[in-house]
Amino acid sequence: MRVLIACEFSGIVRDAFTKRGHDATSCDILDTEKPGKHYKGDIMDILNDKWDLMIAHPPCTHLSVAGAPSFAAKIADGRQQAALEFVKKLMDAPIPRICIENPISIISTKIRKPDQIVRPYYFGDKSPKKICLWLKGLPQLTYFTEETLFGTRTKVEPEYVLYKSKKTKSGYSKYPIEWKLYGKGHGKERSAFFPAVAAAMAEQWG
Repeated sequence: MRVLIACEFSGIVRDAFTKRGHDATSCDILDTEKPGKHYKGDIMDILNDKWDLMIAHPPCTHLSVAGAPSFAAKIADGRQQAALEFVKKLMDAPIPRICIENPISIISTKIRKPDQIVRPYYFGDKSPKKICLWLKGLPQLTYFTEETLFGTRTKVEPEYVLYKSKKTKSGYSKYPIEWKLYGKGHGKERSAFFPAVAAAMAEQWG
């Protein structure tokens, strides 16, 4: 199966499909961080190249609700609308099976609600972060538990980081472990996908 991983430079999802024998290619404006088939450039250059499956990770910078305080400025200068238009182009691509992945974002209200919301710790990664999946021609992912056919990974306990907060009785608020990477200089690390979820995609959709 020919698989396109859009907006990925880490190679994590691409390699998960490659390991299962698929012809997988990642695409991003950045170089790939791991050896493998990769197109460096605009995804629109290769979007119509007769793919069987596409998994896309469109940038969430102007879409995620985590950035809500700056929405007004992003709406005013057109950045948010441009980001939404990019997502629509990916959703409308002439590919029979499509998954669009993003965190909780305005895609849900401006385009449509996700077909599934999962958390990495359901599949073996420790993060409790919510991942929204917009699906076309694909079933929802099945969690790796003792009751499923996929026994290579199991659900784990989520891990959090604590930050001081005056809003809670304990004086701390819990955030997903990847919040350790928030701030300047960690953008590429934050955008890396979760290996166990990538493996689930490859095993179930491949």
